[in-house]
Amino acid sequence: MGRKRSVKSKRDFNPADGATLVLTMCSIVGCGHSEHADSDSVSVICSFCLTKMSINLLSEKEKLKLFTTSGKTSTSSSKPRGWRWMKEFVDRGGNVYHKGVEQLELKGSKPITDVDAIKAKQRANKEKKSLAEQKKLLSIAAEKKEIKKAIKKQKDFLDHKVGK
Repeated sequence: MGRKRSVKSKRDFNPADGATLVLTMCSIVGCGHSEHADSDSVSVICSFCLTKMSINLLSEKEKLKLFTTSGKTSTSSSKPRGWRWMKEFVDRGGNVYHKGVEQLELKGSKPITDVDAIKAKQRANKEKKSLAEQKKLLSIAAEKKEIKKAIKKQKDFLDHKVGK
């Protein structure tokens, strides 16, 4: 089977060489992608196949390092969002923080901050805000309805349809 290619344009790909740009099918069996190449090229490997081949050259350790998340542990279970900006925060180890700065002299002297209570308070505040927003939207919708009625009344008055 011969190579499939079609001429994209007769514009010069590199004016110094006088070469033309052609659309050439990938030479890897079963791929089906096409790439732009010089008309003198014999075969082309598309970027997808090239990436696959490059990944296959990596060792398992390098693949794990490349495709897994970093070894950094998440602090979401022990510390709530924004703990660095709290006036005072005590973690599970008894470390005391004032605005994110550890106070070594106070270690173990204060009770541990209740993270679950903080999260519950945040959820309650979020629900409260959403209810207030819904109430506000309903009042705006009611006002719009009243305004539409008033405009309709005025149009009827101008069209002499008042008592009909």
